[in-house]
Amino acid sequence: MEFKQAKTRTYSLISVLLVSTAMVVPMASGAMAANVQTEIAQAIHSFDISVTTLADGVAEIGAASGWRIAYTVDLPGIEGTRVIRGDMTVPAAMEILLRGTGLSYRETGENALILIDLAAEAGQSGAAIVDPIRVEGVGVKSDLAPAYAGGQVATGGRLGLLGNTDIMDAPVSITSYTSERIADQQAKTIADVLRNDPSVRAPNAATANLDTYQIRGFGVNLFNTGEVSFNGAYGVAPTYRIQTGFAERIEVVKGPNALLNGMAPTGAVGGAINIVPKRAGEEDLNRVSADYGQGEQAGGNVDFSRRFGENSEFGVRFNGGYHNGDTYLDRQTREASLGALALDYNGQRFRASIDLIDQRENLNAPAREFRIDSGVTMPDAPDGSTNAIQNWEWSDAVDRSGLVKAEYDALDNLTVFGSVGGGRTELDRLFGTPTIKNSAGDYIDTGLSYRRFQTDRWSVNGGVRGDFETAMIDHTATFEATRYEDILRQGISNAGSNPSSNLYSAGAVAPIAVNAPVNKPKTSESQLTGFALADTMALWDDQLLVTLGARHQSVATDNYSSSTGAVTSSYDDSVVTPMAGVVVKPNENVSVYANYIEGLTQGDFAPSGTSNQGEAMSPYVTKQFESGVKLDWGSIGGSVAVFQITKPVGDTNPATNTFSSDGEQRNRGLEINVFGQVTSDIRLLGGVMFLDSEITDSVDPSDLGKRPVGTPEMQINLTGEWDTPFVKGLTLSGTVTHTSEQYVDVANTQDISDWTTLDLGLRYKTNIDNTPITVRAAIQNVTDEKYWSGVNQWRFISLGAPRTALLSVTADF
Repeated sequence: MEFKQAKTRTYSLISVLLVSTAMVVPMASGAMAANVQTEIAQAIHSFDISVTTLADGVAEIGAASGWRIAYTVDLPGIEGTRVIRGDMTVPAAMEILLRGTGLSYRETGENALILIDLAAEAGQSGAAIVDPIRVEGVGVKSDLAPAYAGGQVATGGRLGLLGNTDIMDAPVSITSYTSERIADQQAKTIADVLRNDPSVRAPNAATANLDTYQIRGFGVNLFNTGEVSFNGAYGVAPTYRIQTGFAERIEVVKGPNALLNGMAPTGAVGGAINIVPKRAGEEDLNRVSADYGQGEQAGGNVDFSRRFGENSEFGVRFNGGYHNGDTYLDRQTREASLGALALDYNGQRFRASIDLIDQRENLNAPAREFRIDSGVTMPDAPDGSTNAIQNWEWSDAVDRSGLVKAEYDALDNLTVFGSVGGGRTELDRLFGTPTIKNSAGDYIDTGLSYRRFQTDRWSVNGGVRGDFETAMIDHTATFEATRYEDILRQGISNAGSNPSSNLYSAGAVAPIAVNAPVNKPKTSESQLTGFALADTMALWDDQLLVTLGARHQSVATDNYSSSTGAVTSSYDDSVVTPMAGVVVKPNENVSVYANYIEGLTQGDFAPSGTSNQGEAMSPYVTKQFESGVKLDWGSIGGSVAVFQITKPVGDTNPATNTFSSDGEQRNRGLEINVFGQVTSDIRLLGGVMFLDSEITDSVDPSDLGKRPVGTPEMQINLTGEWDTPFVKGLTLSGTVTHTSEQYVDVANTQDISDWTTLDLGLRYKTNIDNTPITVRAAIQNVTDEKYWSGVNQWRFISLGAPRTALLSVTADF
């Protein structure tokens, strides 16, 4: 009999990081020290500026940073208030101040710049004026887009193959949440961060052992190989749950994106999620935080960074964290740790980075999603602290991964890039799936088993990106080749019986003996290979941007018998997925865009018992049409988008017993988003998504016209922050989240009710003995609503969290 307490665990986090550092730093130093080029270092400054004129903005940026900022041009007026808040370089602050004015700047020396009117200079000289080099973000020559006014989202993000792109130039919908938003929200996982987005839901409970996501009504990260990319590469981020400690940005590209990012490991098509890792900034960082909440969880984090070298070309950043204690869920305890080491070299032409991650999470009595038998009326949700899992059930997860990335400017307009990385996830767990048997809330913990998973992933990519001009058209073209592989191993020991109880009186059940699996045989192996080419063409001074591209994607999979090791089914196919996007900018404040883009999912195998058992379907090609308008008034921005996504669906024809992919799910939606600084002391973030989803084709006529499982008609998120005038440094915040009802079954006879929650928080920034201190506190689900939070495509239903509190203190030494 296996109990969690009897399992021996050795925490080797510190030794892993020390050994890794000892090996990597000398190698990196020796390999990168040659050919160091001189470059201008940009220091990071803390800004908290609110102005209504450019002159005041220039004066305050200069006063806060010590930079000399000159101008001889007439300064135009600006509408509303420009707010520059957060840690950034002076050029990044100037980017926010000058947005939409027609002015730019040129560096004239160390810590000095001058404002310029590019159009006027071009007219005087008769020649085109090249934009000045702009160093943005948090480090030397960083390619990180600056934060938008308010600091909660960024002005741009990484569009995979297309590289870093301003949101106003992007032919798709993209949102990039900043580290400032992550910290102020006290977000522990990226699922917490993505709850800011009205087009995204994370239906799994935070107290479960994994996070899944739904973007525009389609599931992401539903399997055992992980579908969140790290610095643009699949296979590196932790598989089941991702902590936020190493994240500088969390980026979400909505809709299918096979061209941009390649096929996701298991074919998610609703959107792509990317983690931009933290890098060492120009100024030394010594940050320590302690926190308590979400039950009786206590812990802390450290964030340390330094730059070295004559021109600060070498960077080191370490993020570590540890948390332990009881959660708000009955009988549950959680222990989690994180260690992330980031090394980088930033030269004039050559840039490289190495990331190493060690993340662990151990749960006693992990929350588990519910299933419900067909024909049973969905019972009301119990209290959010209810746990159907026993304290002798458990889950242990260990993730270790790394990524090496480099790029070289072979010419002034030609960059060669590449990366190689991978990871291993080991998950051992003992639990079942509570299945609701009747409307009174009785359930049985079916499928109780001891399972051991091991997923090994490898990812490599390489390519070239260049800028050139033909016939008055500016081109940015990219060619990229990618390869991803994974091997899944799984050992299973099933229990001889299953515990049972009731939702409203879930008590302790005597332990049930389950032996550990003897081994972890290989169950599947996959290879994804892609070759992509894309070109973004700019016309009429970038007022018209046209992007065309295509990716040839190959998919190969072998499935194995766990008992004999023989191949039970095999899949090898390929398809070309195109993209076309256009952006029209009638003025500097408005972008109108449209795109056609496809997503790709491996075709199913006809299941056992069908007349064509074992037959492989062709790859499922998901198609999206989208158009919208993006608005940017300097301090506040927003967007309106409409989209249609159609995805093939495999099913068995009840009349012929033949499996085919002739079904189709169609999701049509309208998204409205807002972000930024409404006034000098009020910020908004959020929006609404209206979703019309339907089964438009089906081999079973009874399914036609039905709404797909887990696709609510409306999702609303709105966060407001107010910097109070009565206490300097005090900010109050509130978040309203709403999700309409969702169907649990294809027949649309079972559903969960709509729900709305309110979160309240405060943040206080001060200095004690010249040490910046930030205190954050929040109460989530203030009214203690009892609700079912979501349904994933497997018909698993999650219970919403009860009222809970969070408290943290952060100090920068």
